[in-house]
Amino acid sequence: MNLRRDVFQAIADPTRRAILMLVTSHAMTAGLIAANFDTARPTVSKHLQILTECELLKQEQNGREIYYHLNPEKMKEVADFIEPFRQMWEDRFSKLETIMKNYKTK
Repeated sequence: MNLRRDVFQAIADPTRRAILMLVTSHAMTAGLIAANFDTARPTVSKHLQILTECELLKQEQNGREIYYHLNPEKMKEVADFIEPFRQMWEDRFSKLETIMKNYKTK
């Protein structure tokens, strides 16, 4: 069965978000990534599998090693989806701030 993973479900997990942060600057092997966590390596491998299935990470084989690196195109898709919501909340907080400033002066 080919299960399609949801990108937002994938990034909801704090460990997976931490993995994404780790590989933002340079590609890393599963072993290097796992060394940053106090969990079993198979657990980290499962997180890497989920992130790869969601296309948030790409795999690149170099000899016997597989390196994981961030997929910027997929991250841009996520950011583009979130942007209207971020802007909406920023506008609402700005309005609330204006109301609170007016309330304090009275």
